[in-house]
Amino acid sequence: MTQNTVTRAVVIGTGHYLPARVVPNAEFAATLDTSDEWIVSRSGIERRHFAAEDEATSHLATNAARAALAQAGITADTLDAIIVATSTPDLTFPSVATMVQAQLGMTSGFAFDVQAVCAGFIYALANAHALIVAGTAQRVMIIGAETFSRIMDWTDRSTCVLFGDGAGAVILEGQPGTGTAEDRGILSIDLHSDGRYKDALFVDGGVSTTGTAGYLRMQGKEVFRHAIEKLAKTAESALEKAGLTSSDVDWIVPHQANLRIIKGTALKMGLSMDNVIVTVPDHGNTSAASIPLALSVGVEQGKIKPGDLVVTEAIGGGLAWGAVVLRW
Repeated sequence: MTQNTVTRAVVIGTGHYLPARVVPNAEFAATLDTSDEWIVSRSGIERRHFAAEDEATSHLATNAARAALAQAGITADTLDAIIVATSTPDLTFPSVATMVQAQLGMTSGFAFDVQAVCAGFIYALANAHALIVAGTAQRVMIIGAETFSRIMDWTDRSTCVLFGDGAGAVILEGQPGTGTAEDRGILSIDLHSDGRYKDALFVDGGVSTTGTAGYLRMQGKEVFRHAIEKLAKTAESALEKAGLTSSDVDWIVPHQANLRIIKGTALKMGLSMDNVIVTVPDHGNTSAASIPLALSVGVEQGKIKPGDLVVTEAIGGGLAWGAVVLRW
């Protein structure tokens, strides 16, 4: 009896870009009542990158896109779609994705943005997967790109030390699979949101309210509590949907917000930190960019290899959270 074939969304390339300016914790200690020790003990963050004045989110995204295209050995005109996950677009409209499309010289296909804050890349992956499985697109570039340095309140030591700028990109391609968990590609997706927790993490500006970009506001303890509880649960739900368990996992690639959250989630899942890709000490929290950045770094370092089972999960403002299970 022949096995039914299914379409899988398979990763064929990754890339990332970090702005040239590196900002160590000491730079904050010079202007705020904080210290390197205080920042590291609470977040694990040692340094982060900030975009130059003339660098916008679309520029970061395009640089990451070019790196992913080069790694995949393909050109932009072979893409059917570009999806950019961002909460810090260049302009209110048009989308960053269409700007990237233009900067890559791509005149066919379609492009749009997804906004789910730190969970944005997970949501963008889910959209790309749906487009590929439905046959709407064959090859999709997903980019997470942020310039969070533009929405920081530099007098608020509890938030401004946590975030950084950067971009990461992943290219997915539709390929035939057998329908089993041994297939390469996205195996399962688990998405959630709960708008009741808006005040835990938000930006206090917007087009239809203040007419300004506003500043990021966060209830740190509240977000920490939700993150520890929800991240392990969504990862386990996604694994269950794929017919897998934590013991099958080669790598967790979590949203890089806080080292304590990352360690807490791994512990809840019964996994060693040896199975976790960690970039938060060097990048800080780059919101929607953090997972594709970490995936690209994991590949570059020779850790993530073809056939590895990867779980990636994130939580962000909304609250919005979710997880994706894929075989590399």
